[in-house]
Amino acid sequence: MPRARKRPAGAARPDKKGPEGKRTKTENPGEASAKVENSSLQETSASKDCGKNLSSYWLMKSEPESRLEKGVDVKFSIEDLKAQPKQTACWDGVRNYQARNFLRAMKLEEEAFFYHSNCREPGIVGLMKVDVQFVRMMKRFIPLAELKTHHQAHRATGGPLQNMALFTRQRLSVQPLSREEFDFILSLEEKEPS
Repeated sequence: MPRARKRPAGAARPDKKGPEGKRTKTENPGEASAKVENSSLQETSASKDCGKNLSSYWLMKSEPESRLEKGVDVKFSIEDLKAQPKQTACWDGVRNYQARNFLRAMKLEEEAFFYHSNCREPGIVGLMKVDVQFVRMMKRFIPLAELKTHHQAHRATGGPLQNMALFTRQRLSVQPLSREEFDFILSLEEKEPS
């Protein structure tokens, strides 16, 4: 699974691995609005709704607990983001080709959910802007189990989470969301857990 790694704001972006595992330079390192490369993207509700722009809303996964990978701690929680200068950090460590393309498709000021993954209770913990800046904590933690319940119900009834990439392409650490998916999830913070 791709990982987010903490890097001081303003630091140079490291080389990224390309689809064949070769290192490639990131184009325009200061620009979060790089074009999406052609790839065999499966269609989601977000890509259908947004056409060329793909999406304006995102879900980005990171591990909140310490774990060493090749001698590097891949831990990066929402608390780590809040602790960064100007509460802003670069999102790196994404190795999956499709997730990397989604990351390049993002534009400044687009909103994303911060999702804690690979932990005891995965789920959405906050909001951030891309290239990533802390916006706020969620009013309540929205666990994966609750999102899954809504996804299953919406698959049967045609609700906004019926095609959510979190369940159709769960291995991606960076995922597009449609406006309807984003708004529905945001509304959950006002409701009691189901």
